[in-house]
Amino acid sequence: MAVNRPDEYFDDLETMPATARREYLDRSLVKHIRRVYRRAPAVKNLFERAGINPGQIKCVKDLKKLPITRKTDLLEMQKADLPFGGVAAIPMKGVGRVFISPGPIYEMQPSSVKWFARSFWAAGFRKGDVVINTFTYHLSPAGILFHEAIRDCGATVVVAGTGNTDLQVQIMKDLKVTGFVGTPSFLMTVINRARETGLDIKRDLSINKAWFTGEMLAPSLRKTFEEEYRIDTYQAYAVTEPGGAIAYECHQKSGMHLMDEYVSEIVDPQTGRQLGPGEVGEIVTTQLFNTDWGLLRFGTGDLSSYVTESCPCGRTANRLTGIVGRAGDAVKVRGMFIVARQAEQAIKESGQVARYQLVVGRQQHRDELVLRVATIESAAATASLSKEIDRKFQDTCRIKIDKIEYVSEAEIPEKEQGIKDLRKWE
Repeated sequence: MAVNRPDEYFDDLETMPATARREYLDRSLVKHIRRVYRRAPAVKNLFERAGINPGQIKCVKDLKKLPITRKTDLLEMQKADLPFGGVAAIPMKGVGRVFISPGPIYEMQPSSVKWFARSFWAAGFRKGDVVINTFTYHLSPAGILFHEAIRDCGATVVVAGTGNTDLQVQIMKDLKVTGFVGTPSFLMTVINRARETGLDIKRDLSINKAWFTGEMLAPSLRKTFEEEYRIDTYQAYAVTEPGGAIAYECHQKSGMHLMDEYVSEIVDPQTGRQLGPGEVGEIVTTQLFNTDWGLLRFGTGDLSSYVTESCPCGRTANRLTGIVGRAGDAVKVRGMFIVARQAEQAIKESGQVARYQLVVGRQQHRDELVLRVATIESAAATASLSKEIDRKFQDTCRIKIDKIEYVSEAEIPEKEQGIKDLRKWE
């Protein structure tokens, strides 16, 4: 049993007894549903389609009576009823800020989410740390929300954002950065670049801890960070649409503790049936912290399971055991979801593509995106077509294709079209 540090916990919710937590979540869920049912048209429609009324949701287990809402559903809802698809429980004039994720999907957020800091606190971020935040501050919520959470831990934030590896290396050296926030693949990119410039990571840089989300942390990569570079690593599980970080690792690194600002279910992705401990299913989440956002039972598409056993760190929430794959038609690449239907629209918009296959692989701890294209008979494989596809794909999916290959239709059988994920997490 590990000995807890005096400042182990960010707040009292982390050590709430199991019975008290169930009562807390049930009570918070009932209160939230009553409010959003009265004020958010989409919530009322959801209940009407299910043939039930809010009074029939008395606890977390009762959520199984409601259908699951997915990203594709939210896209269609917002197209039909801009800007929020009827999910908002307040008019635009009452909204503090709006974020945009690929689709576009518009998400309203409260101005303060101080509890986000729990996951950074558990990773050891404190006053005196200088933390470089490499998530984008543009459109999506990651940059600004994580920035605020780091500040709530007392640490100094370096507003870096994405890209410009050489500058990131210089910043980390000049400012004696102790903490990194971003994706594991980008930290590896930064480290490799630093080494290419002649820096000794352990001698010339001060980084000693890293907080990751947006992509899975391969065990082999974690071992490299921790054993070769002495960087203590932590993972968090975050989803944009319901509002941010849902689960986070403690120093035991044995699963991710679920946040009490969400009701998180593991369900059969085909039936929506709630599953028990140890059973693998889709993560479905209902956020409770934003009383003006009525997104109930959002299907993340990520597959996981959970355990209820107590953790030696003293935190008492159930833990996700890790992300083991994807359900549905979306895949996460370099921290961004690529939805199959959106990808197809972007790739085929030119009218010159007969078939395509988007292959996701891993090269040197980085996600690699290769597009295989078969053009129609009258079209030629030209640089201008590649440029057009690449531009449209980036505009739509907000991620860059690494390489476009032109092949014959025979090389992409009809049933092989779409996204093919070849990554192995070892």
